[in-house]
Amino acid sequence: MGLPEPVGEVLANRASPFVLGPPKFKCSSSNLAHEKIHSRPSPRYNPTPKVFNSQRQSATLPAARRRRRSLLARCPRPTTAGRNAASTSGSGDMSKLQSDALREAIASITNDSREKQRKFVETIELQIGLKNYDPQKDKRFSGSVKLPHIPRPKMKVCMLGDAQHVEEAERIGLDSMDVEALKKMNKNKKLVKKLAKKYHAFLASEAIIKQIPRLLGPGLNKAGKFPTLVTHQESLESKVNETKATVKFQLKKVLCMGVAVGNCGMEEKQIFQNVQMSVNFLVSLLKKNWQNVRCLYLKSTMGKVYRVF
Repeated sequence: MGLPEPVGEVLANRASPFVLGPPKFKCSSSNLAHEKIHSRPSPRYNPTPKVFNSQRQSATLPAARRRRRSLLARCPRPTTAGRNAASTSGSGDMSKLQSDALREAIASITNDSREKQRKFVETIELQIGLKNYDPQKDKRFSGSVKLPHIPRPKMKVCMLGDAQHVEEAERIGLDSMDVEALKKMNKNKKLVKKLAKKYHAFLASEAIIKQIPRLLGPGLNKAGKFPTLVTHQESLESKVNETKATVKFQLKKVLCMGVAVGNCGMEEKQIFQNVQMSVNFLVSLLKKNWQNVRCLYLKSTMGKVYRVF
C-alpha cells in the first residue's frame, strides 16, 4: 500500500544529504494534516542551517581543530629565546653587516689611495640608501654621534665668543669673531650666507649664543650650522676636537645620505671602528632598524665605490 503523494515529498526532503540527524516521522492522520498546513521544513532540520546552529558546530568543530593542530605541528611556534633573538636582531648590533666584507672594503680603499697619491688627504664617506620610508608621512629622524677618531682633522671651526673665549681661540690658532664683528654684518643675508659657507661648524659662548638670532638672523640655522654652546668651565680645544669627531644623520626629502667616517691617512682599524659606530647609531634611529636599510657604500673622495651591505 503506497503512501499519499504529500507524505512521499516530505520523506524525500527529510532524506536529503544536508539534513542533520535521522528523519523522524510517524504515519498518522494528525501528522499528515500537520504536514499539509506546514509544508515548509522545521528550523531544526533546515537544509542550510545558520552558523550558530549548535548541531552544525558540533559536527564541524572537531575536524577544524584536527586540521589546525596538524598545521601547527608542521610549523611550530618560535620559543621565547627565538623571539627575543628576533627582536634584538634588528637593533644596532652588527649582525647584518659582515665584518670581513667591511675590512676588505677598507683595505681596498687605502690601497687604492697609496697607489695613486693625491695632493690632499682623501676623506672616506659612508653612503646610505634607505627603504620602506616615506619622508612626507613618516617622522624625519635627526641625530648626532661622536666617533672615537676624528674623520676630518682639517675641518674649519669658528668661535663666536666673548673676550675670554676669543683670547683662548687665538692661543690655539682657531678662527674667532666677537660681538662687534657680528654687529657689522647687520643681518645682511649675503654676508651671513657667506660666513656659513666658509666654516663647517660654529661654537659660541653662553653670552653670545642668546644674541645670535638678533645679530645674524636665521641664516646659520637655515644652513644647519647653528653654534654649539661652550662654557668657560670646558676646555675650548677639547670642545673643538669633539665637534670635529661628531657626525650628524638627518633625513631630508630623499632616502639617501652621506657622512664622513674617516680619511685615507688613518689606520684601517680606526676607520673600521668609526664605520661600526656610525652604522650602529644610524640603525638605532630608524623606525624598523635593519629593515629600513637598503644599501651601505664606502667611498673615498677620488676612489671607487665599495658596497658593504
